[in-house]
Amino acid sequence: MGMRSNHQTLTRRFFCKKASLASVALASASESFSKESAAPPALLLGFDNFSIRALGWKAERLIRYADEQKVDALLFSDLDVYESHDEAYLREVGQEARGKKLLLQAGTGGICPTAAKFNEKHGTSVEHLRLLVRVAKAVGSKVARCYLGSSRDRMDGKGIQHHVDSTVRTLKKVRKEALDAGVRIAVENHAGDLHSRELVELIERAGPEFVGATLDTGNATWTLEDPLETFRNLAPFTVSSGIRDSMVWPSENGSRVQWTAMGDGCVDLKTLFTEWAQRCPDTPVQLETISGFSKEFAYLQSKFWPPYAGIQAKDFSRFISLSRKGRALKPFSPPPGVDRKKAQQDYQVDELERSLAFCRKELGLGRKQA
Repeated sequence: MGMRSNHQTLTRRFFCKKASLASVALASASESFSKESAAPPALLLGFDNFSIRALGWKAERLIRYADEQKVDALLFSDLDVYESHDEAYLREVGQEARGKKLLLQAGTGGICPTAAKFNEKHGTSVEHLRLLVRVAKAVGSKVARCYLGSSRDRMDGKGIQHHVDSTVRTLKKVRKEALDAGVRIAVENHAGDLHSRELVELIERAGPEFVGATLDTGNATWTLEDPLETFRNLAPFTVSSGIRDSMVWPSENGSRVQWTAMGDGCVDLKTLFTEWAQRCPDTPVQLETISGFSKEFAYLQSKFWPPYAGIQAKDFSRFISLSRKGRALKPFSPPPGVDRKKAQQDYQVDELERSLAFCRKELGLGRKQA
């Protein structure tokens, strides 16, 4: 009887131990499955300070505003946003941003010495770019945004490739500084200067180990592109962004383009950011809301085409398809009796904040609770 009791006790112990091990294994498997099946984090949502340029705010005030808006990222797209370029001050700016849990990206304007709008405010093109890299490192930015020029550089008789060559030479001269600083120079498709395929060529020639892309969806429409296709071309290189919606519609001589707040245009934003989450999950979506005016692209006139001769038919056909989805918009004008500067400030703030709200509610962007 005692032996039977002892056997039963051992059996119960063995069964309990096996059950306990099974429970642990099940819990571990369940946790592992939960981790694997859990949805990835939302894309980082932020803005470019150019969105609210009429306010004239400097770095510290912009960081406070970004914190108030509960965004994840902030792009300072010019060097004048800082009170100085002293390293100690720049480090304080970076610390302030990190204290607010903001991903800060640094930037500047044109760095192509042959571009129409290039100026030597910050020295030669190489000196300008070296300053940008130094500023980026000091504030803790892994990105240094810049651009070639504008659509004027397609139309000056020299051709856009002349300016691409010039930009590539400039970039290569700061390769060592960028790599040593751990900073990726992110060239933007800016104001109709570069088609996305041309920007890819520029990056590959300069060196993708230290040069990437700043994707601007609005500027894409100024090179007769559907922004969704622009993203697909630039996704392998995109480390920064300047994002807005666009309305495109047929006009007498071709099409008109008006940049808009997010959700007010005809770009397929849901597909864009679904693909963004898959291909660029760590690249912030930084809104650069510029709107209120339209620009015509008179491609039905033969004289329009020489500066755009390199554009592929399949890219242009997608732009035409996009234009068929759009409708005409009226330009912005200040209300009667309202100070024009104040009206511009209010308009820019409203466009940005409506866009942030749309991105959160309709597109599921942003990691912070607004």
